[in-house]
Amino acid sequence: MAYPIEKKLVVAVSSTVLFDLSKDHDIYLNEGLAAFRAYERAHRNDIPGPGVGFPFIRRLLGLNRLAADGEHPVEVVILSRYHADDGVRVMEAVRKHGLDISRAFFMAGRKPYPFMRSVNASLYLSTNAKQVREAVAAGYPAGHVLPSQAEDDPGDEQLRLGFDFDGILADDEAETVYKETHDLAKFQLHEAALRNIPLGAGPLTPLLQRLAHLQELDMAHADADPEHRRLLRVSIVTARSAPAHERLVTTLKAWGMEADEVFLLGGIEKKRVLDILKPHLFFDDQLTHLEPAAASTPCAHIPFGIANEPGADGDGLDADEGSGPAQRPG
Repeated sequence: MAYPIEKKLVVAVSSTVLFDLSKDHDIYLNEGLAAFRAYERAHRNDIPGPGVGFPFIRRLLGLNRLAADGEHPVEVVILSRYHADDGVRVMEAVRKHGLDISRAFFMAGRKPYPFMRSVNASLYLSTNAKQVREAVAAGYPAGHVLPSQAEDDPGDEQLRLGFDFDGILADDEAETVYKETHDLAKFQLHEAALRNIPLGAGPLTPLLQRLAHLQELDMAHADADPEHRRLLRVSIVTARSAPAHERLVTTLKAWGMEADEVFLLGGIEKKRVLDILKPHLFFDDQLTHLEPAAASTPCAHIPFGIANEPGADGDGLDADEGSGPAQRPG
């Protein structure tokens, strides 16, 4: 009987998101693929430390404890451009760090994101900005994980996720109105007129739908046990403000979803909230919001919609396409 992957919440992740392979990356950039592969073989027993996405993945897998009878509603699959031989070190790191990950695709340089469909992934995280843009343009829900110095608390098991709304959970219909007019008053009037009409789905709507099931399990545990500390909290951090919030609420209700917290910032810098909220990953479609926050908050850029079209304000394109994480081999 085939493994029921279609029933799982699946997140696909590159090896460079999961582990700190920055030295390996530098060797690849400066000395080439042959030197990189030689380094991997020579350091097979040297276990890399956690990467930016490690705290998110560790806690995500921890949500499996919410299910009954040993079920595992959450699955993480490594999708890597590493050669399988080099991937031995990655899988040994998975084991040493105690992560419940058994499925990995090592594709020797081939683009990983088309294989998302084979594992029913609701999200693909990578440090390769160029490939993430290609993936999103092709209709895949993918995020570019930015460098971050955020510290993890190994004693904290709660997973906190933060989402922008327009261009992330919802489509960019409303954002398009604002970008085309640059008139906040017209945007507010547009949203007020359509306050009872839900927005269309955004790139991460399927992820939120899967998370909603885990929220229900988590809240059921809390109802049954007053000592249970919630393992999952979902927050929306948006530049919207009243009265445009009404359409946000309408949209979430239409999808049968809810957030634990909604922050209507109305132009206040998102970093000010994120530094207190401390999510283990924050998703936004605009680098202008993410870059200030990324130093202290793990962030993922979703290059979707009008905000990421060439020439748009805060178009989300990397300033330096030829270096840094955009070219990571993992």
